[in-house]
Amino acid sequence: MTLAIAVSVWRPLISLALTGLLLIGQLTFLIPPMYANYWAIYIGSFIALVFMAWTTQGRLRLVVAGVNLIFAAVMTFLMLSWRYGAGVGWFSQYGGDLGILLRNGWQPFALLVLIAASCFSLGLLLALYQERGSLFRARELAQSTLEATEVDLIVEQERTRIARDLHDVLAHSLAVIAAQADGTRYLSKDQPKPVLSALENIAGSARTALVDAQRVIEGVRDDGMAVPQPRLSDIQPLVEGLQRGSLKIETSESGDRIELTGGQQVAVFRIVQECLTNALKHGGRGAPVHLHLDWSGPGLTVHVASKAAPGKRGQSTDAAPQRLGRGLPGMRERAHLAGGWLTAGPDGEQFCVTAFIPYLTDVEGSAQTAKHAHGHALSAESLQMAAAGEAGRND
Repeated sequence: MTLAIAVSVWRPLISLALTGLLLIGQLTFLIPPMYANYWAIYIGSFIALVFMAWTTQGRLRLVVAGVNLIFAAVMTFLMLSWRYGAGVGWFSQYGGDLGILLRNGWQPFALLVLIAASCFSLGLLLALYQERGSLFRARELAQSTLEATEVDLIVEQERTRIARDLHDVLAHSLAVIAAQADGTRYLSKDQPKPVLSALENIAGSARTALVDAQRVIEGVRDDGMAVPQPRLSDIQPLVEGLQRGSLKIETSESGDRIELTGGQQVAVFRIVQECLTNALKHGGRGAPVHLHLDWSGPGLTVHVASKAAPGKRGQSTDAAPQRLGRGLPGMRERAHLAGGWLTAGPDGEQFCVTAFIPYLTDVEGSAQTAKHAHGHALSAESLQMAAAGEAGRND
């Protein structure tokens, strides 16, 4: 019984087996039967029942309760039978085992069942108390986690707002600087060559800073360390990854590659990534996609054609208003920030996306696209005034 109590929490089935072995050993006379005043030793089985009811759950708990009910019946028989009590017990022995069990068996059996039920109830109360404490701790943890998440969300929203405001200020200022420098340079051909070279450097630096501003703002983590940004060389692994059981991508390329800035490479990669993701989303697994990179013009032209979604076939982009997702506006913004433009819409059975990213070596084209991208087109008169003012300061 001591051993049964000791292992009741660790191995409840072994605890039941030990009590069962004790009773079977007494029934087969392998273990000496108890004297009448030793019956309380059987209560050790019900003490083990407390811990088993506390630690077990579900069906095992019902098995433990049922087996202890059988144990109570066997204990009653061992205490009342003349074969095991040697004629000495709680009641006088006459009429054999059947007579004494029918006449007085319910009394010790009811007592043992009452003790077992009390112990089982105590174990259930302990289990409920422990579960209640766990629920309280889980609720407190959930509340603290929710509060921390709300704080993080507020901080992240504020950080996003500040980054957006900072980018808008930089985009406006740098676009004006680039446009003014280019306009002054084109309208002041009679200026010395060092002056023209300085204006060209100013315009190029402003455009480069404008293109990279978004990359710097987006690529900074909370700890202030820059996140590695994708490049053009990462497009091929992206295509190969989606080709393995997802999309049937056909790639082609024309012209000679020209080096793009880091921000432009990020923009091209993200545009291609978004196009392929949309193709998989709307076309399903195995959808055909054609990706073409054209380097032969004044800039890189990215053309992606995929199977159009059923609701977009034969419809114009200016038709009935549709739900505006984040993919197309995000791609357009990236193209504009890189100094280019992007168009997207259905073309028969296909959905086509075309993006143009100008080379920064093409000064005139880059300045023009920067002005269109940010809506800071300057009139010829303002440029002339700026040039005249600059010439006056130089004099």
